[in-house]
Amino acid sequence: MLTRRIGGVEVSAIGLGGMPMSLAGRPDRARAVETIRTAVDRGVTLIDTADAYSADDSDFGHNEELIAEALKGVDGVLVATKGGHTRTADGDWALNGRPEYLKAACEASLRRLGVDAIDLYQFHRPDPDVPTAESVGALAELLDEGKIRLAGVSNFDPAQIREAVEVLGGRLASVQNQFSPAFRSSEPELELCAELDVAFLPWSPLGGISAAGRLGQEFSAFAEVGAAHGVSPQQVCLAWMLAKAPQVVPIPGASRPASIADSADAVHLELGEEELRRLDG
Repeated sequence: MLTRRIGGVEVSAIGLGGMPMSLAGRPDRARAVETIRTAVDRGVTLIDTADAYSADDSDFGHNEELIAEALKGVDGVLVATKGGHTRTADGDWALNGRPEYLKAACEASLRRLGVDAIDLYQFHRPDPDVPTAESVGALAELLDEGKIRLAGVSNFDPAQIREAVEVLGGRLASVQNQFSPAFRSSEPELELCAELDVAFLPWSPLGGISAAGRLGQEFSAFAEVGAAHGVSPQQVCLAWMLAKAPQVVPIPGASRPASIADSADAVHLELGEEELRRLDG
C-alpha cells in the first residue's frame, strides 16, 4: 500500500469513509464490520468517521461505535473523527461550533471510540453563528490537553484554512473538503494544502453514495481510461486524485467489502500525463 502523511503520521494513501455504513438505509452490522476489516486487510490504515454519522439524533455516534467494534485488537490504524455537526429527530443536519460544545463532543467521541486520545479530530463544518477562530481555538486547547493528537478542519475555504493555521500555531494537520469529478470547485483549497504541506482529504471522491456507481457513465473519460487499464472508473478517479499532489489522501465511502477492496487497489494504478490531462478536462 502506497503511503502518505497526515501531520507527520504515515497512513495509507487511500482511506475508508465510514459514513455510508451509518446513515438511513445502511447495511446490517455484520456487513459493515466486514467492510471495515476488509479495508484493514487490504492495507488501509486511515478510517474517517464523525459523531454525526447516524440515521438521526436517536443513534448519534453510531459510526464511531461501529468502527471501535470492528477495530478491536487491531493496531496501526489512524481513526479520524469530527465534531460540530448535529442531527435532528427527523434525520436532518444542524451545526454547533461553540467551543464548549466541541469540547464536550470530543469527550463523547473519546468514550465511543474507547481511546485516551483521538488520532485526528476535525471541526466538521463552520458555524455561521460562531467566529471561526473560536471554534478552531477549541481544537488548539484539545491538542494542548492531549485529548487529540492531530487537529484538522472540514469544509473550509482558503481564508478559513489560513486562519486555522494561525489559530493552531502551525499545527493544522488536515483539511477535509468535498472533491470529485462532479465537484471541482475545491481545487483552490487543494492547491493551498499542497502549498502549506497540509493533508487534503477529499470526501465523496467518487461523487457520493448515490452517484459513485454511475461515475463512468457521467464522466466517460474515466471509463475510457479504466477500460484501457482493465480497471474500474472509480479506481481511475482515485488515482487521478492521488496524482494531484502528494498531500491528497482520498477517503471513499463504502458499505460493501468489494467496494473498498476496489478503491484500495487504486494505489497501484499509474496514469500517464496525457491521461491525466484528459481527466482534468
